[in-house]
Amino acid sequence: MKSFICFACCVMGITFLQGQQFGGNPPSVRWQQVNNDAVRVIFPAALDSAAARVAAVAALLRTTTPGTIGPRQKKVDIVLHPNTIVSNGYVALGPFRSEFYLTPPQNSFELGSLRWQDMLAIHEYRHVQQYNNFNVGLSHAFRLVFGEQGQALANALAIPNWFWEGDAVFQETLVSEQGRGRLPFFFDDYRALWLAGKQYSYMKLRNGSLRDFTPDHYRLGYMLVAYGREKYGDDFWKKVTGDAAAFKGLFYPFQHAVKKYSGKTFDSFRKEAFTYFKSQSADTQQAVVTHKHFLADQEFPAYTGGDAMVYVQTSYKTLPAFIEKNGNTERRIRVKDVSNDNQFAYGKGKIIYASYRPALRWGWNDYSELQVLDVATGMQKTITRKSKYFSPGISEDGQTIVAVDVQPGAQSVLHLLNTETGKLLKALPNNENLFYTFPKFVNDKQLVAAVRKPSGEMSLALIAIADGAVDYLTEPVFRVMGNPVLQHDTIYFTVADNGYDRIFACTLADKKLYRLGVSENGIGAYQPSVSGNKIVFTSFTAAGYRLQETDRTAVDWNEVGKEQWQQPLNTFNINLSKNSAAGLLGHVQPGASPTVKKYAQTYKLFNFHSLLPYITDPDYTLSLVGNNVLNTMQSELFVAYNRNEQYKQVGTNLTYGGLFPYINLGANYTFNRRDFFAANRPVYWNEGQVSAGVSVPLNLSKGRSRINLTVGSDYVFKTVTYQGVYKDSLGSSHLGYINGYVSFTHQLQQARQHIYPRFAQSLYLNYRNTIQSVEARQFLASGLFYFPGFAMTHNLVIGLAFQTRDTLNQYRYSNSFPFSRGYETPNLRNMYKWSVNYHLPLAYPDFGIGNIVYFQRVRANAFYDYTMGKVAYTNGFRINTKFRSVGAEIFFDTKWWNELPLNLGFRYSHLLDPDLFGATGATRFEFVLPVNLFQR
Repeated sequence: MKSFICFACCVMGITFLQGQQFGGNPPSVRWQQVNNDAVRVIFPAALDSAAARVAAVAALLRTTTPGTIGPRQKKVDIVLHPNTIVSNGYVALGPFRSEFYLTPPQNSFELGSLRWQDMLAIHEYRHVQQYNNFNVGLSHAFRLVFGEQGQALANALAIPNWFWEGDAVFQETLVSEQGRGRLPFFFDDYRALWLAGKQYSYMKLRNGSLRDFTPDHYRLGYMLVAYGREKYGDDFWKKVTGDAAAFKGLFYPFQHAVKKYSGKTFDSFRKEAFTYFKSQSADTQQAVVTHKHFLADQEFPAYTGGDAMVYVQTSYKTLPAFIEKNGNTERRIRVKDVSNDNQFAYGKGKIIYASYRPALRWGWNDYSELQVLDVATGMQKTITRKSKYFSPGISEDGQTIVAVDVQPGAQSVLHLLNTETGKLLKALPNNENLFYTFPKFVNDKQLVAAVRKPSGEMSLALIAIADGAVDYLTEPVFRVMGNPVLQHDTIYFTVADNGYDRIFACTLADKKLYRLGVSENGIGAYQPSVSGNKIVFTSFTAAGYRLQETDRTAVDWNEVGKEQWQQPLNTFNINLSKNSAAGLLGHVQPGASPTVKKYAQTYKLFNFHSLLPYITDPDYTLSLVGNNVLNTMQSELFVAYNRNEQYKQVGTNLTYGGLFPYINLGANYTFNRRDFFAANRPVYWNEGQVSAGVSVPLNLSKGRSRINLTVGSDYVFKTVTYQGVYKDSLGSSHLGYINGYVSFTHQLQQARQHIYPRFAQSLYLNYRNTIQSVEARQFLASGLFYFPGFAMTHNLVIGLAFQTRDTLNQYRYSNSFPFSRGYETPNLRNMYKWSVNYHLPLAYPDFGIGNIVYFQRVRANAFYDYTMGKVAYTNGFRINTKFRSVGAEIFFDTKWWNELPLNLGFRYSHLLDPDLFGATGATRFEFVLPVNLFQR
């Protein structure tokens, strides 16, 4: 029973993890707000127009789209973050808010070309509507008991993640002229599986795989949502999710509701939806299995001379790396630095790409720095610092780089830079307020790029280096396009065309446009490169993006007329026009400038929103937690119980992250702590404690490494009052001590199948020393060191630890020493430990049971622990005693209810020495819930 309770609370804890950055903005940011009935948009100064646009779009959606999800409306806070180079957004409960990452993505194929804040507003406001209308029935009861995150847990258990995202993608597609439901790239994944004859189970598609490619839940969700609305009406999902969130039909409420309103079992409904979309894919008529499992992604090929080329390759076992291929010979040049994408440019023996680097302290600020890699030597240098450059291109002579500069709240600008030094040579004016993607040099006077207009329409355009003047080679349309490459007077690029992404060509002399009849052994044709009569591109397959090469002169060149070019994007036979909200985005009017007010950083600083249980046996805690919307204050009120000592505790913790150091405050009172005195007689006491301190979390990550350092110190004042028979003899005491600590982690990137990074270190130092009343000291140093094993997915992990304390016994601090596994953990004067672990995967079952639990991986760890400690005996002497154990651990990497990742395990320990402080016998079996230090 105890293990089940621990498991349930771990599941709840996983549900409550959110993507919000704590203390991610410096105190110098001046926050402002605009308000209407739908949203409060909170933003840094100078983003008035973006905030007004978001507010206007949300207000229109609030009044026109509730009929398809429900009538409940509650205003939401939306925080705009312009300083991060990541393109994203989310909505969450606890507290109820949304956050927009305002830098648009370069790749238009994946998310489309709409104005980025429009795209975010459409998609994320649908999540707002979902949360507002899923607060019903049992989900509402969970909210009443556990607060906002109680509703989040109930909603996650009742309504699959694919519906949340599929419904939001449908909203994108319905109310705009684009949306992912119209983009061929969005359907590549499933088409590739169908082409290869892959018939994965529903649970595998829901939960993913560590050895096979599986599409994400956005794609699954859109197909099911779109089919449901097409077949059963626009209010179908409103009825289904209303019943599911209320848990009508307590077990499998979502499947029960689908059957109720469609007349079909959920399994039949899903199969019919797949058949509906599969029937529209001519490429599925001949199913051919090419590879059993995922091979690798091969992306952005570039010819280097003759038949030789370079590209980026990524597999589930290896990190993204630059590969040089010449004939059948491949050479790995270098592992890529951490990057937002795999795009790069090649010229004159050099590879140019943009790598990711976070700011030292502020999590909402990061950079995209240009790297120059010498193909011959594998040597790399950074030529820009603290820059925000994207999609670099290089001139024919190799002396100049063009890159897209995207500064917070500013226009997209093309910068010309020196290849050797990164010095800015010229910034081109952007008089038409275009967003540039994938620029390339045509000659020393012109550039070519795929550009997005503010409306979301795209065009292939020439840009004059002299003055930034734009000459459109193609008429602006809502087709997405990108990755232009030049040969002689012809530009080759990829364009969305009639349900597929295909290679087009445009001749500069007459601006004629051609569709190339390239044969694709896969789905789509991306990232073309041309040399002589050869074209190489990458096409998506069930085994990953694979390079394909064809003869340029052997393919059909079909001229594309104006009428063909203006054809709207394919909707895959989903009739959107019947809904009154179709094309709604075009009706958003700028209107009068909204009233802009100051937003105080202290607004609702103590914003308690959820009541959370935590169990780490023997500690049981119930916490009332709070965060303000800007997430600069974390607050907690808690009650706790320790099963070992049977004491009770109440307390509070506060952390303020709005300054460079975190400010940490805490207070607690403990009732009836217990220990044993002379002749094993129990002694009881109460403790009161207050603490105050500072800590500084630093992100030192760069290149291929993630590095985090936290340094902190607290002052703790504690009072001890003894109870019972020892009340008079021991009396009361108080002490104050300094608690200093340092935490450091360094890791290389981690591939999908890696259990841990192949090279990493984790170090922790803690020193506690009294400064008044009594004398007590304790020092702890521990570390884990990760190394490659015999195979790419194996890890050798070495653990070291040392702890020492004073011998006066006037006060003993809590004990965090990682003692040998299997033993009862004592608090000895001196202890040191070393351990050896060998982790390896055993199987990838990709197997699930009843939509309850899904097994992704089974892995094992063989270990040896050696601890030496000074043990006191009744004769007064202290001797060194060994505590050694060997054993094995079996872990199951699982997902529960197709949603919640959880690692479960069993440990067998064989004790090589007596357990002086625990049970007799040499065999121990334990159920373990491991916590991964390194998260992907």
